[in-house]
Amino acid sequence: MLTTGGAMIKAVVFDLDGTLVDSAPDIQTSVNKMLAEEGKTQLDLPTVVSFVGNGLPKLVERVMHVRDIPGTEFERLSARLLAIYGASSSEGTSVFEGVVDVLGKLRTRGFDLGVCTNKPEQPARRVLKAKGLIDHFSTIVGGDSLSVRKPDPLPLQTVMADLAPNEVLYVGDSEIDAETATNAGVKFALFTEGYRKSPVTQIEHDVRFSSWEDFLSLAELCDT
Repeated sequence: MLTTGGAMIKAVVFDLDGTLVDSAPDIQTSVNKMLAEEGKTQLDLPTVVSFVGNGLPKLVERVMHVRDIPGTEFERLSARLLAIYGASSSEGTSVFEGVVDVLGKLRTRGFDLGVCTNKPEQPARRVLKAKGLIDHFSTIVGGDSLSVRKPDPLPLQTVMADLAPNEVLYVGDSEIDAETATNAGVKFALFTEGYRKSPVTQIEHDVRFSSWEDFLSLAELCDT
């Protein structure tokens, strides 16, 4: 069993995009709808994926930069993209294979579960509900839930406080998630098939996995 300071981990907190779900196609569709309204050329999926991870404001900033949109349009386009994405159906978002089984087994074995994501909270809740995952989680913190976003430790610490007194394992797919775990002083499990930008060897982690079917054994969370 993984431990933190000698205590067994009894709570698991997950990132959302690129960790539990592949949401990039829906994000791309929303970005391209916004760009079409602005008379700008659309972006391909790999480019949009490379922009994901730091929250909606940073996504908008990167899209504006690559399409030469003046910075004075930032607030307007941020609100517009949030409205477009918030109204989307999540049809293009898929749950990674094995996630549903893992979440069910963790809950059966008494683990408390939470979500800490840089996606705005209401779209995050909408995606989780649309994909039948929301009931697994007792607390959800999004990128706009607080005044700061990951890698600041406060969002993860806020989820941890709701799961207290349990020790926490954080599960994510990116450099931002790894830095967040380090900043919050918790162990980190890296899902290698998400939206990371760096080689696995360059991302700090305690355990890593490429298949959710392997998660429980690799994180040593089976026998609790």
